[in-house]
Amino acid sequence: MEIEVVLAALAEPTRRRIMEALKDQPLAVGDLVTELGISQPTVSKHLKVLREAELVQMTAQGQRRIYSIQPEPLRSLLLWGEQFFPPSEPAEPTTVAALAATADYEPDSSALPAAAHQLGRSVGRGLEQVTGRAQEILERFPRFGRRR
Repeated sequence: MEIEVVLAALAEPTRRRIMEALKDQPLAVGDLVTELGISQPTVSKHLKVLREAELVQMTAQGQRRIYSIQPEPLRSLLLWGEQFFPPSEPAEPTTVAALAATADYEPDSSALPAAAHQLGRSVGRGLEQVTGRAQEILERFPRFGRRR
């Protein structure tokens, strides 16, 4: 998926709220309506844009449509966004593999949850910075990404 399509999809605050609602678990359209407090047609309209940008996927369960996040476009967006940040000092190891590679590593049952939590925070901050910057760019070009 092209970065421009992903940025255009994430430029809308309602779509970002939908993504945030889906980050912990897949949800049905009705659950999103209740959680976000917006109408079903509005939620469906935004889900269509997110689906076309391949940011979410839909699975049918009877008459219910369950949506979940597709992480690949977000990974591509983060990789693309890294070029806009100055190189920094090497970060603390955030994965269990990186921790295991350090000389003073001792296996610990709490290492995985701590590393996963740190990695999640790092990815969340990176996504927040990239989408914030994308929003700034898109606000400068009000017609960017809109269909005529």
